[in-house]
Amino acid sequence: MIRECELAGLPKPIYFYDMSGFFVEFRKDIYNVEYLSGLGLNERQINAVLFAKEKGKISNKEFQEINSISKRTATNELTELVNKYQILIKSGTHGAGISYKPIGQ
Repeated sequence: MIRECELAGLPKPIYFYDMSGFFVEFRKDIYNVEYLSGLGLNERQINAVLFAKEKGKISNKEFQEINSISKRTATNELTELVNKYQILIKSGTHGAGISYKPIGQ
């Protein structure tokens, strides 16, 4: 099921159970404030993900501008979104050509 969701560009399903049975929750869009906050993203990272969702991508420079932060902070937080949270994917080779896109979009 996980592979099929990924192939369809959907978020991974959530599996859970309680006393009444086993459940699978399929989600259409994980890119919302409630879900992102629950993952532990800070407000700047949430803004970045929502910006990328709306525009299709975000650059380091755009991240700096919408959050009024330094390049170093932007780089660190975007790297977290790619490596730790696996919400964005990095595209481009280097410098100004690098952008970050939401996974599954």
